[in-house]
Amino acid sequence: MSDTSARRYSTGAMIFHWLIAVLVIMNWQIVERAQDLEGPLRGEVMGYHKAWGIAILVLTVGRLLWRFTHKVPPLPSNLAGWEAALARTVHVIFYVLLIGLPLGGWLANSMTGRDIDFFGLFTIPPLPTGENEDLGGSIFDLHALGGTIFIYLIGLHILGALKHTFFDKNGGIFRMLPFGKVPG
Repeated sequence: MSDTSARRYSTGAMIFHWLIAVLVIMNWQIVERAQDLEGPLRGEVMGYHKAWGIAILVLTVGRLLWRFTHKVPPLPSNLAGWEAALARTVHVIFYVLLIGLPLGGWLANSMTGRDIDFFGLFTIPPLPTGENEDLGGSIFDLHALGGTIFIYLIGLHILGALKHTFFDKNGGIFRMLPFGKVPG
């Protein structure tokens, strides 16, 4: 393994990262667009949001399994202590949200008596929670709040990657790409 590859994430980690990132941004945009719709069309669009959410959940479990079985490169040595702590904290919160948001959506759907159609391939049944419209609605509200927090954290993550790439010149974004310079 070259010195540069030891400072980069593995190919599998890169694939999981970028695939999940694209799906999260796409799913956020799907739900944003659905807010302006009504009736059956809104339900159809929200069906895609739910199906992609389950796909994100499955990919995140795969990503975590990959992470636990593959070495993660160390953070750049020129990070301030607060930057390293912030990076680790944001990554933990990302994983919590990548698992918690889809599970929360599934739980809220279950409590409001809805199953999840996975792109017409199969149906994901409600969790055995019993129906509780009020609690389901509250969970949907928390789900939306979590999604909003997630989007802001993604913005922070992107700004941090750009700062580390172009100002600190420590490799930043290139640690998660198969090209570009990752200095020692």
